[in-house]
Amino acid sequence: MAALQLLAASVLSAALLAPGGSPGRDLDKKRHIELKMDQALLLIHNELLGTNLIVYWNSERCYHCLLQVLLNVSGSTEPGKPSIAATAVSTQHGSILQLNDTLEEKEVCRLEYKFGEFGNYSLLVKHVRNGVNDIGCDLVVNKNPVDSNLPVIIAFLVGLAVIIAVCFLRFLLSLDDFNNWISKAINSRETDRLINSELGSPSRADQLGGDARPEAWRASAVRLRLHSVDTFRGLALILMVFVNYGGGKYWYFKHASWNGLTVADLVFPWFVFIMGSSIFLSMTSMLQRGCPKLRLLGKIAWRSFLLICIGVIIVNPNYCLGPLSWDKVRIPGVLQRLGVTYFVVAVLELIFAKPVPDSCVSERRCSSLQDIVSSWPQWLFILMLESIWLALTFFLPVPGCPTGYLGPGGIGDLGKYPNCTGGAAGYIDRLLLGDDHLYQHPSSTVLYHTTVAYDPEGILGTINSIVMAFLGVQAGKILLYYKDQTKDILVRFTAWCCFLGLISVAFTKISENEGFIPVNKNLWSISYITTLSSFAFFILLLLYPIVDVKGLWTGAPFLYPGMNSILVYVGHEVFQNYFPFQWRLQDNQSHREHLIQNIVATALWVLIAYILYRKKVFWKI
Repeated sequence: MAALQLLAASVLSAALLAPGGSPGRDLDKKRHIELKMDQALLLIHNELLGTNLIVYWNSERCYHCLLQVLLNVSGSTEPGKPSIAATAVSTQHGSILQLNDTLEEKEVCRLEYKFGEFGNYSLLVKHVRNGVNDIGCDLVVNKNPVDSNLPVIIAFLVGLAVIIAVCFLRFLLSLDDFNNWISKAINSRETDRLINSELGSPSRADQLGGDARPEAWRASAVRLRLHSVDTFRGLALILMVFVNYGGGKYWYFKHASWNGLTVADLVFPWFVFIMGSSIFLSMTSMLQRGCPKLRLLGKIAWRSFLLICIGVIIVNPNYCLGPLSWDKVRIPGVLQRLGVTYFVVAVLELIFAKPVPDSCVSERRCSSLQDIVSSWPQWLFILMLESIWLALTFFLPVPGCPTGYLGPGGIGDLGKYPNCTGGAAGYIDRLLLGDDHLYQHPSSTVLYHTTVAYDPEGILGTINSIVMAFLGVQAGKILLYYKDQTKDILVRFTAWCCFLGLISVAFTKISENEGFIPVNKNLWSISYITTLSSFAFFILLLLYPIVDVKGLWTGAPFLYPGMNSILVYVGHEVFQNYFPFQWRLQDNQSHREHLIQNIVATALWVLIAYILYRKKVFWKI
């Protein structure tokens, strides 16, 4: 039902967003510049007699970057008749513009401004103070930009309205008076119903009496799965599907170019975290049922092998370049990293697996640090792994690059290290796997214009992926060791959230670029792991009491894809370019149309997961 409601909300959003094209975007016939998505028109009016100008541009999000030549503007030939040149500028982030005198190579003026999508602007360059001494640059808005974020706001409000309506309807259905009114309205045998109600018909009493609700409560009390875990997995997965489908082509639904976080940077680590929780919960359950460790090891190895094979053979981005060739196949990838991470963490837990202490099972009381102390061998191994990551990252010599370099290369760091993208992480991948087997279009190319191959799912980052999954294992141990002790669980979730958050503060200095180890998805830096793990514990802190303890929310619609995660992930990758997940857009440069398409495609996968859930079809590997 929730999946149908989500699909209905998606269609309603589409209906509200669909009419018309992109306002304000047209062909500037005079200047012959057709604006694309996230662009504005800038006209440079040069009133300086005989002074040619060169205009440099950069994004304010590009850290320590070389200014890039935007265009050249010739000098005015006579007073009162400026020379005019036109160009398109990016509207995703604030822009830095610098105008230099071509002849004297000196700065004429510099300004920072956030242009709006499809806006029309003029930059007037002229003499001030009697036209002799100083030069002024004034920015004028010729045509107001459009609000490119309006479709996102509308979609959010529609979704919020549907959620409120569903919650209100459920509240009404929980009221006996309302249920009686509904029964009177739809029951054609009203007299018979009233008689049976007054006389206490046994069959009716069994169906409508007080036994039905306690049975539902008993079912929830003996629930075999923690639905908060499935809900969290489904939330991460649905966000992943949405951003992989394009996220309406908004920059904040794409991966950060280098340091920092966007919505797209949240989902994969959360999925890894929940995978770690599931590893411990499922392994403990299988061991309690008497499954031999050797057989369990075989299952772990087989599942890891399948994940890696599916990632390399089926879900491989190089397919978009034509028939897959082993010379160009991308070896790292999302499922490949999941496979390796799963294998290491699962085997680690299997080797040191211990039964839940008797005090936790019988007395429902565990010592305050039981969940940590019982895992000291695993913690020692994880700390050793992290020491290896730190040593390789900061001390491995990389030819042509400074030791310990964490930057993007390209035009970053004033262009000093153009081929050093990712420092040691990129070097290890290129050395062991080769450039042709890495991701060819990393997010760093957007702002930093990098030219070397770099894979965000590379070898070195997998170490921190293992750390992330192990923190998820820790969450699973808290849920199991302190089962039915809600207060103890929430206290520990809060403690981990705060502890990891403080580590992130120390690493980053609460700065995007100035910290010791910035938050970076491309590197899977340790600060990225602690930050996202802190967020993950906070989300579980919210979901566990709401979904599993109080039962205020079933977890729908995220529960359904969360219980069929592999099928949804592989399916959305394989069928990404097929109808009805993608269709020809009337205006390919419209955020609105892309957003509609991506919301509908994502909602369809939720609907598919819901149908499979109802039919009890779950794809396990």
